[in-house]
Amino acid sequence: MAFLRSVATTATAVAAVPAAFAFSSLSSSPSSSSSSSSSSSFSRSSDRFGLLKTLATPPSVLHMDHKLSSQPDAVLPELLTEYMVDMKCEGCVNAVKNKLHEINGVKNVEVDLSNQVVRILGSTPVKTMTEALEQTGRKARLIGQGIPEDFLISAAVSEFKGPDIFGVVRLAQVNMELARIEANFSGLSPGKHGWSINEFGDLTRGAASTGKIFNPINEENSKEPLGDLGTLEANENGDAFYTGVKEKLRVADLIGRSMVVYATEDKTKHGITAAVIARSAGVGENYKKLCTCDGTTIWDATDKDFVSSKV
Repeated sequence: MAFLRSVATTATAVAAVPAAFAFSSLSSSPSSSSSSSSSSSFSRSSDRFGLLKTLATPPSVLHMDHKLSSQPDAVLPELLTEYMVDMKCEGCVNAVKNKLHEINGVKNVEVDLSNQVVRILGSTPVKTMTEALEQTGRKARLIGQGIPEDFLISAAVSEFKGPDIFGVVRLAQVNMELARIEANFSGLSPGKHGWSINEFGDLTRGAASTGKIFNPINEENSKEPLGDLGTLEANENGDAFYTGVKEKLRVADLIGRSMVVYATEDKTKHGITAAVIARSAGVGENYKKLCTCDGTTIWDATDKDFVSSKV
């Protein structure tokens, strides 16, 4: 994975955050995989997917009393996910498409060979798609996720870079009343761990300086703070994976705040680790350039920027 670098600020502190949202973009139709990328083709492609219509309202299975949903069989809302993938020929394109179409939840795949971009529409978690692309033997960078031309800020990321706990949390706006959340952690003690979105992105004292669990004024009478994300279940190796949705959560309100993980389910004590929530690229926002000297794609980051083996 590769990661977009972002800077998140709060009234009390400034935190530079290497964002862990490694993505790329596409702009061709399935029948013309090598066509050049442009904003107009991107819009046509989005319309062809029927994405905005599909995501206008979340599936009924996701209406859940304003709480976090992590049911294994729940149908997650569809998003458009963009990768930059190292592809050299039509054989590469076919290998990538065939592999992705094997995955449950993938609805449509478009590939732009000239710009090395893969665009995937579906409900499949990022972790699953990334692993599938890597299994083809090609380098893949996640560069964007969300709904085309629908939100000013549609995606955010929070990266935990150790030294003991590593992880990535990705948030994407599905509609104004629903956000999709994915989390992947390693280095936790086995068992249950509370996690939450806290008020501040101040990490001067680690999780202890991140304030209370985030709760907007209009949610103060709810049973639990909006930023309470429930619990993560770490296996015997200390790994935890989560994918689900949260009602009433707006990604734009979270930029500059922090994601916090606790030692146990008890959130009354300070967390054991925290990371700032930074804006990440939505779809169509993070296209790469080509080096004019040799045509090589310029990547924003290298694999050394994040220890991918840890998560």
